[in-house]
Amino acid sequence: MSSSLDIVEVGGLIAYQPDNHVLFRYLASCVDRILRGEKPGEIPILQAAAFKLGINLKTAQALGLVIPPSFLARADLVIE
Repeated sequence: MSSSLDIVEVGGLIAYQPDNHVLFRYLASCVDRILRGEKPGEIPILQAAAFKLGINLKTAQALGLVIPPSFLARADLVIE
């Protein structure tokens, strides 16, 4: 299991990662706020709320694993 969907694309079994687009947008807004004079300690910490799930079925098959259809339905990325 990995925390990067890139690993699933190159043969990893499963990845579960935060949605980086949301996190990078928040990071950019934090930098903007700091450059405008806000103290870093006053900026609230963001906890990731959106995640992406990736599954590589080719790797699962090679390992002899059966991935349930209900789990596959929740995946954002499925490599066949």
